[in-house]
Amino acid sequence: MGHRATGSFEITRWDATTEEEDGGVTIASVLVGKEFRGGLTGTSAARLLTVTGQVPTSAAYVAVERMTGSLDGRTGSFVVQHSATMEGDGGEQHSTMTVTVVPDTGTGELAGIRGEVTITVHEDGSHTYAIEYDFGQLR
Repeated sequence: MGHRATGSFEITRWDATTEEEDGGVTIASVLVGKEFRGGLTGTSAARLLTVTGQVPTSAAYVAVERMTGSLDGRTGSFVVQHSATMEGDGGEQHSTMTVTVVPDTGTGELAGIRGEVTITVHEDGSHTYAIEYDFGQLR
């Protein structure tokens, strides 16, 4: 990828609805809003499907999120797809997360965007991001 944007974001909305609960395992749908600062300035709206395991620190989610604003001076929007799994027993925590720009979802000056997003959750609960991106068709 030829470009990199970094910054931080705050979660401005978290509306969870429990869909199913069985034996300590909960499936929920969540509407999430975010506000971004840094290389990406703007907002996003996401729909998550989450599962929390019997051990409270084990969970997973999938999501689709539309980001709208300005990325390194280019305005428009694009959609990312999330997939994450967290596993832990109160001691060591293991997690995997993939956040990928969905091809052909860029609008305005962000048309043709491709890329990956890395999200970091810090010990104090704050969030930062790094977007590695480029424009044009994959060959």
